[in-house]
Amino acid sequence: MNAQRIAAWIALAFGLIYFFLPLIGTIEFSLRMRRGEYSLDAYRVVLGDPRFQQTFTYSVVMALCTIVVGVLLVVPTAYWVRLKLPRLRPVVEFITLLPLVIPPIVIVFGYIRMYNTSSLLPLTGSATGTNFLLMMGYATLALPYMYRAVDTGLRAIDIRTLTEAAQSLGAGWVTIMARVILPNVLVAVLSGAFLTFAIVIGEFVLAALLNRPAFGPYLQLIGANRAYEPAALAVIAFSITWICMGLIQLVTRFTKHTQVRR
Repeated sequence: MNAQRIAAWIALAFGLIYFFLPLIGTIEFSLRMRRGEYSLDAYRVVLGDPRFQQTFTYSVVMALCTIVVGVLLVVPTAYWVRLKLPRLRPVVEFITLLPLVIPPIVIVFGYIRMYNTSSLLPLTGSATGTNFLLMMGYATLALPYMYRAVDTGLRAIDIRTLTEAAQSLGAGWVTIMARVILPNVLVAVLSGAFLTFAIVIGEFVLAALLNRPAFGPYLQLIGANRAYEPAALAVIAFSITWICMGLIQLVTRFTKHTQVRR
């Protein structure tokens, strides 16, 4: 038993070193912009860059729009499949896994070929149309994570009983979705939303090939032309991802605590 415990601690220590050592090195390098001392100059330069503010704001707005589209698409679909079409669940799960198999560059080239200015639906001919394409591309990339989060939340409740009870009180399908199902899977939806946010903030291929001012291409541009600022940006992007993961845990624990108190 002691040998197994020592081996477990060694494996844990190795994993922590493997994970945190590059991160510590990146943080340390990002603080060396001022020669001979540590400073936050790289972060100050990055945060004061108008392009950073523009691209980050753009990606945040796109992330919020993508989350709304994902919720409107996934929650009714997962609910209907579980309630009325359980035999189609393997097919739907397979479809939601396709974005993990098909590279984003294939998706974006398909968009460009199908929606270029010479097609019947020339979405790439305007900024609004291109933004719509990018948003749908983001929703596609986030589909596996959003669907599985929502499906897990639906699995934890008795949707058939809740639906029958709501229908017996005269509720329609929209009311059932908005006031019965969605509040019960809110934690799962928020988990998928935070994961979607993290994906959108760091995505590069779709935004670059559609030529949109997103945060991912800005990261690549700074990384190709600067020394210390890319490390600062990497730390900022990593922090955003971990903040999203922390919010998932916080919301989950808060919800469980509220349910226990009730």
